[in-house]
Order: sequence, then C-alpha cells, then structure tokens
Amino acid sequence: MSDEPQLIDGGMGGPDVTSTDTTDNGRAARPKGRKSRPKRTGWRRLLPTWRMVLSGFLVIVLLVAGGLVTGYLLVDIPAAKDIAIAQSNVFLYSDGTPLAREGKVNRENVPLSQVPKATQHAVLAAEDRDFYSESAINPEAMVRAAWNTATGKGKQSGSTITQQYVKNYYLDQEQTVSRKVKEFFISIKLDREVSKDDILEGYLNTSYFGRNAYGIQAAAQAYYGKDAKDLSLGQGAYLATLLNAPNAYDVVTHPQNKDRALARWNYVLDGMVKKDWLTKTARDKMTFPAPGKVTAQSGMSGQRGYLIEAVEAYLTKNGIIDEQTLARGGYRITTTIDRKKQDAFVAAVRDKLMNKLSGSRKVDKYVRAGGASIDPKTGRVVALYGGIDYTKQFVNNATRTDYQVGSTFKPLVFTSALQNGSTTQGGVQITPDTIYDGTNKREVTGAAGPTGYSPANEDDVDYGSIDVTTATDKSVNSVYAQMAQDVGPDKVKQTAIALGIPKDTPDLNASPSIALGVATASVLDMTEAYATLANHGVHTPYTLVTKITRGGQKIDVPSPKTDQAVTRAAADTTTTVLQSVVDGGTATAAQAAGHPAAGKTGTAEDDKAAWFAGYTPDLATVVAVMGQDSATGAQKPLYGATGLPRINGGGYPTEIWAAYTSAALQGRTPAQFELNPGDGTTTPTLPTGPATTAPAVTTPPQVTTPPATLPTTPTTDPNLPTATAPTAPATQPTYTVPTGVPTEVPTTADPGDQGGQGDPGGPEAGG
Repeated sequence: MSDEPQLIDGGMGGPDVTSTDTTDNGRAARPKGRKSRPKRTGWRRLLPTWRMVLSGFLVIVLLVAGGLVTGYLLVDIPAAKDIAIAQSNVFLYSDGTPLAREGKVNRENVPLSQVPKATQHAVLAAEDRDFYSESAINPEAMVRAAWNTATGKGKQSGSTITQQYVKNYYLDQEQTVSRKVKEFFISIKLDREVSKDDILEGYLNTSYFGRNAYGIQAAAQAYYGKDAKDLSLGQGAYLATLLNAPNAYDVVTHPQNKDRALARWNYVLDGMVKKDWLTKTARDKMTFPAPGKVTAQSGMSGQRGYLIEAVEAYLTKNGIIDEQTLARGGYRITTTIDRKKQDAFVAAVRDKLMNKLSGSRKVDKYVRAGGASIDPKTGRVVALYGGIDYTKQFVNNATRTDYQVGSTFKPLVFTSALQNGSTTQGGVQITPDTIYDGTNKREVTGAAGPTGYSPANEDDVDYGSIDVTTATDKSVNSVYAQMAQDVGPDKVKQTAIALGIPKDTPDLNASPSIALGVATASVLDMTEAYATLANHGVHTPYTLVTKITRGGQKIDVPSPKTDQAVTRAAADTTTTVLQSVVDGGTATAAQAAGHPAAGKTGTAEDDKAAWFAGYTPDLATVVAVMGQDSATGAQKPLYGATGLPRINGGGYPTEIWAAYTSAALQGRTPAQFELNPGDGTTTPTLPTGPATTAPAVTTPPQVTTPPATLPTTPTTDPNLPTATAPTAPATQPTYTVPTGVPTEVPTTADPGDQGGQGDPGGPEAGG
C-alpha cells in the first residue's frame, strides 16, 4: 500500500476528514485543512479566555441564584422589636386637650386613614417616590447611592420605604453585612405578604422625627400641637423633611440650618408636583409653616402623675383594661378631668395653704393636701389634687386610705338613722331636732346597758342637752357615738357602703366608734359619698374616663350604674342639717364660695388630718390637710403648722374648698338646693306613756321656718339614763326642719375647729 494518506469520502453532504501527520517525536500533527491557533505568549497568557469568562459568569449566576433562594427560604420575618411596638398611653382632659403621656417611648400609632393623603404623598416624595410601583428592593437606587457615597457626594441610602420599615420595625440600626442581608430578604418577603398601605402605615408609625417623637402622630403633637389628621399640606411636608435629618432640620433648635431645611422642604414639594400629587399653582402659593417651640414632655411632674395613677387604677380596678395590657401602651384615654377646674384646685391649695408654709418651721414640712371634686349628677371626677408635685411626693393624697376621716363621717350616721327610721334607746324617733345628752365622755348605752365606750368631745367640752342639728354644727362626739349605737353600727356601715364608701375600707368597724370617723376612707371615696347626698340619695359610682381608643378602634367603657342608695327624704334632710353647719357651725368659711352649700368638717385623732366635705347642688368636693414625715412616712400631728396652734377642718380645708368652688363655678348663677326632706319619711310606733312620747313626724313638702324655741323642760328617758327627749305636747305638732340653732339649746362655743384657733384637743377628734 502507498504510504500516502488516503482521502476518504464522507459521503454526500458529509465532511471531508483528513489524515494527520506525525512529527519527528511521534506526536500527532495538526489535521490538515484546519488553521492553527496562535500560541499566547507573554502577558496575554494572564488573561482569561472567553470560555473561562463565560463559565465563570455562569457559575456566579448560579451561586447568586442559589444564595437568593437559600436566603429567601432560611430568613423568616421575625417578631417585631419591643421598642418598635412600645407606645405611650395618651391622656386627655375632658375637652380633648393633652393632659399627659405615659410610657418609655413617645409614640401613638394611628391608622393610615388618619394621616392626610397630602402628608402621605409628602413622605413618599421625600423618601421613595415610586413606592407603590416598585418592588421591595431597588437595585438602581442602591447602586446610585453607593456611587454617590463613594465619590464624595454625601452618605446616601438607597433603601426603599419597605427596607426602612423593616429596619425600624424588625431589626436594629447597626451597619453590618448580616443586618443588611436580613433586611434584604425580609423586605422581599414582606412585600409579597403585606400590602403597600400596611407597609406605609407601619413606616409612618415607627419613623423617628426628632423631639423624642416616634411616629407621625407624636411628631404632629411635638411640632405643631395637633393630631396627625389635622396637619396641613405644608406641615406634613415639613415633617417629611425631618425624616432625612430629624434633629438637624429642626429649625427651632438649629436655626443655623434653616436654609438647608427649607431647601429640603422645597425638594419635597417639587417632588409632589412631579408626581402630580400637587399642582404647580398650589405649590407656588405655599409658605413655610414654622413649627412651634420645643416644650417639655408632659411627664409625671406636677399633678399629672397623680391623675395618671388614679386613672390607671380606675381602669384596672373596674376591669376595663388589665394592668399588663395597659402597660403595653397605645391607648388614647379621654378623662373626666376638667382642665379649668383642675387648675382652680391647684391654685386654691397654693393660695390658701402652701404659700403660708415656712421652711423655718419643722412642722410645716409635714403638711400635705389632697382633694377631689365630683359632679353629683354624673359621677364624673372633674378635678383631683394629689399633692404638691408627683416627682416630690409620690403618694397620691386624694386616693390614699390611711388617714382617719374624722367627723366627716357623722352625716353618714345621721343619714342611716333617717333611712332606717331609727329611734333612741327610749323610742324617740331620730330627727334633726331630737334631743341628746352631749355630756363629755358620757358612756354609750345600748339595749343591754352601758357599752364601756365613753368618747371625749373635742377639747372635753360638755354640751348637756342638745338637739341633733346643733350637735352636728358643733361636731359633738358623745351624741353621735350614742346615735350610732341607737341606729345599729351594722346598719350605719351598710348605709355608708351604699352611699359610696368601699366595703373594704380600713377600720370601717361595726361599733359605736364608727361615728367618730375612725375609718380611713380616701378623699375620693368620701367625695363619692357626699355626691350621693347632693344628688338626693341617688348613688353614681365615680368615673374618671369617658372614652378610650387604641389604633383608632374604640374600647368599650361601661356606663356607671346608678341606684337609689337612700331615700330622697333621708338625703335631703341630711342636707338641711349640713347647711346649718355652713350657716353657723364649724364651716362658716365655706360661705365665701358664694353658693348655697352644705358640708361637714372633721379632724382626725391627734390632729393628724383635718377635713372638709361639702357640696353645692352642682359640685361635691372634699379637701383634706394631712401631716406626714417624708423621711419615715409616719403620720404627724399638725400642731403649730403655718404658725397656728392647730389646723382643724373649719380652717384651711374649708377655705380651700370655698376658693376652689368659687372659681370652679365662676360665671354660673348660684343654684338653690331643691329639697324634699319630708318625702317618704316614716313615723315609727312610739312607746306609750308621757315619759317616752315624742312628737310625730309628718311629711312636709318643703323646709319651713323652725320654731323659735325647743321645749325647755325635757323629760328623762328611763330607758336611756343620760339621753333626754322633749316633753310631748298635748297634741302632736307638725315637724319642721330647723335651719338654725335653737335659742334655748346650750350654746357653749367650741374652741376647736374654728379656723384653726384654740388649744390642742384630747385623744378623740371632733369637728
């Protein structure tokens, strides 16, 4: 065979295949008919071939795609950060003006529907104009921001609003690769699972706007003193401006940056025009809306802390919101507190008491004050005084339950006597003109004889025979201790509870001592009881809240349930007696209010507290002045406070009451009491015999003028050794309620409880 390579025909249309040569070293030579590829030499050998580039690119694409899929599958949407969901509770006065904010974070979430469209568009123009049309991630913006940052055009962010929301709500603010990776994948997932409106709402509620304001609602209040729903276009645009540099663009705190802030504000408005969210004509008319000055946060100082504490206690006690849920925040609570009346209460305490204290007197450092005021017809607490300042005195003097209420409890005893149709031990019906023995330290007598309880009158004064009205005027302990025994201490306790005294009140004991006010009801509780008397015996539990919302949703606030605690006859007859206390008894200082008033003074044992509880037809208010050592918490007598020998209920408490009531009712025509003391009064069956016969009680339609004198020759009741009853006339007269002090009743003056004058009394408190 020939050594020549043979040409083989590949067939029709087939390729020609050539043989190969061999080189001298035996290696196969390049096939004939194919051009040889030149060898790369030198630096060209360092460059990758196109095959290498293509292969590498495909590998990178596969790795990126695999990483994206893996990351998407592995990264879950986490739970929200605690700080992101933390909100403050917002408390409002009854007229809707801000009272206080309480919480670690100044934030109040609002639904997107409560943010004006113009404000929404301003935020989008400032931060992400294509938010509704773009995906969660904008690579172009990220690359542009990175380039601008790298080239010295300023540090910029390429994050979409979705990414910013994820950072605010789910992640922290650290600038790390891991955080950015999480942000990337969470944003993608969130964009697929949540609507754009929900994301924008979350962004507006979590973003920081400066002035310690988190969220658009807190920002609207911080800069313009209004709710987000009331923002104008210009104001909304300025708040959108702040998102870029919250503190730097605050033109109040950084006036040197006003030009920069104004430029940013114009950028926002121009962006709105470009997106057709604002007309050019309207844009040209816009003027910069200067924000308000920086104000101190409404924290817990002054009366705010006391009010918040009382409201929160009311909500949890009545099961409206439990304590843990309330602590999470986000509630908008409209209280019953009347701003003008609250200010009037603070001014009255300051002017009538606090301004008279001196740092040179040790006892003056013990002086505390508490007060509460209720609308009798609605039960709404319109004012509450808890102390000089919550940040200085943390205990709320209006709601604390550790001071004896003293003689302010006596009207509850008399009301119980009327409600139960009670009689004396001798069978004489208890009325305003029933005669009792007011001898000092007279032993209380029961059906079985002496009880062993002999309370002293204030300053050990003997009053002898005295009618109930005068005994109330002078706050005679011996009379009321006996009356409590006559009515039955259990019944007295039941009546007190019906009027509004909590049944778990400390020392609300069913014994004759209950009449002297050994119970330690709070000022607020006593106000509720007196409001019941003012409302003709109709009891309405006090309320501190009228409306609650959270996230725009209304929370149910149950309406207080009213009931006829005692008959109108019992309540109104008590009112006539308490009017006498103001007209000529221990509370004459209350006349300065300029309104018809009824009330009762009280002094706790050892003069550790002095009280006045009183009411007009429109307002029931109780004031207490207390003594307490701040260092030890021990209760202290108030002898010598403000330079006076003593402080009794007829002094500072009544003066504060009068000043407050006058201011609170300013401009209102003084209302007259509409009383019907005879309505429903029962006439008990009296024992026969001249010694125990008593005047019958009828039911007069209204209060009439009292007789000039009471019977002057009382007959001793054989069943009650020391109490006396009037001699029965031949015919039973019609009973009329006295409005003054009978002329022939002993008129020994009470040196105590008269505006703080007199010497310190004995161990039993009176007036």
